[in-house]
Amino acid sequence: QVQLVESGGGLVQPGGSLRLSCAVAGGGIFDFRYSAMAWYRQAPGKQRNLVASISSGGNTNYADSVKGRFTISRDNAKNAAYLEMNSLKPEDTAVYYCNREPPFAPWSWGQGTQVTVSA
Repeated sequence: QVQLVESGGGLVQPGGSLRLSCAVAGGGIFDFRYSAMAWYRQAPGKQRNLVASISSGGNTNYADSVKGRFTISRDNAKNAAYLEMNSLKPEDTAVYYCNREPPFAPWSWGQGTQVTVSA
């Protein structure tokens, strides 16, 4: 059973930065290494959307709304993924989750980490 634990969220002023971490525990030794990973976010009253993804080989993709401001990365040795967020805007406020990117079947969702951008 794979467990996802997101951390690093918080309250930040517009223009500020945060670095989110995703720890992946359990599963087979190659489960994380060969999985495309992604960060998703869900704002109150809205559906969960993918904001950034990274393939097993390190290729990255971003939603237009975060392109140039967010950077996704991974450390296969640590079974971890990261999301560096810069120039944060109030509209980035959401709960952020990590999980596998489709077409990989998602693991059970973690609790996420709250990011609030407000003056």
